[in-house]
Amino acid sequence: MLHEVPMTQSRTAATFSPPVMEARRWLDGVEHPLGRPLINVSQAAPVDPPVPAMRQAMANAALNDDSAHLYGPVLGNADLRAALSHTINRHYGATTVADNVAITSGCNQAFAAAIASLCAEGDEVILPTPWYFNHKMWLDMSGVRSIPLPAGPDLLPSVADAAALITPRTKAIALVSPNNPAGVEYSSDLVLAFFHLAQQHGIALIVDETYRDFDSRDGAPHPLFSQPNWDHTFVHLYSFSKAFRLTGHRVGALVASPARLAQTEKFLDTVAICPGQIGQHAALWGLNNLTDWLADERLEILRRRRAIEDGFHVLAALGWELKSVGAYFAYMKHPFDISSADLAPILVKQQGILCLPGTMFCPPEDISGQHHLRIAFANLDASGIATLYQRLARVTI
Repeated sequence: MLHEVPMTQSRTAATFSPPVMEARRWLDGVEHPLGRPLINVSQAAPVDPPVPAMRQAMANAALNDDSAHLYGPVLGNADLRAALSHTINRHYGATTVADNVAITSGCNQAFAAAIASLCAEGDEVILPTPWYFNHKMWLDMSGVRSIPLPAGPDLLPSVADAAALITPRTKAIALVSPNNPAGVEYSSDLVLAFFHLAQQHGIALIVDETYRDFDSRDGAPHPLFSQPNWDHTFVHLYSFSKAFRLTGHRVGALVASPARLAQTEKFLDTVAICPGQIGQHAALWGLNNLTDWLADERLEILRRRRAIEDGFHVLAALGWELKSVGAYFAYMKHPFDISSADLAPILVKQQGILCLPGTMFCPPEDISGQHHLRIAFANLDASGIATLYQRLARVTI
């Protein structure tokens, strides 16, 4: 008799199921009344397609550029690498060059490639909690220990607390700013202090800036690119997906020293060989043509952020707390005497709201996750946010 190989022997069995996919299963068998369509605030991804001019540029590349259908350079096309370097230099006052830039198949792959270049079996990476769950999942599947760094009441991590967690096995500290899931923006001084901590201990500081284009602050959010020998310590991650609505095309970036990119190239060649060509054409077109459009998109997200803040009094009167808000996210403390893991499926059935519980962003021993919900509000306009609040105000437990 044939027996299936036990999955408990695999690396994938060492981690949890994808949270967004798990949440979507809560929709199975649930019918939403005609006048109460589902409000999906579970995933931080634009639902609109790229602008028509970008789609035309992608079509032109597909029809007229034969190289768009062939393997390209493992680290990405040279023109896109150079253009992103130029954009970084303009935004941060930096002096990067194209050789500091690798294009990846999404920002998640950029994180995976960075970890592959930094860590061996049993090494450790410090992650502030609540953490971005895909970072935790990748570390699990890489045989790397995630060391939780609980954020304070303001949802900002402490440099002193991080210093106390560093061991000989620590290889990196990984930050996300603006933060996913909390939305909070890390101050320039805080990010620089983490850089100096990492530099002192000879470890890497990974900063995932997927949502940097929607930061409420004007100008550079930190000075890391201008630090002497910045690329000995700092690893910058970026995503074109949120900026240009290219989520389905998976285009991200990793910015670091050429020596580190030589190591990540081994990983990227093995996993994907090269990033998708059409997506790279789109990203390059966006960098060259959509600066003003992206600035307007940022202003719209900031308007929605204000709507989250201005309308919250409806929920505050019922015991809810808005712990933080920024970029695509609001992190809310609910007033009910049940775990958010139980509350979130109830919201689907009772009010037609799909969101993620805080338990999906914390280790099991951290009970703070039980009290919080993440709301990814970027696809709701002010009217939609008001409707969301009305429904949350009607929740009964």
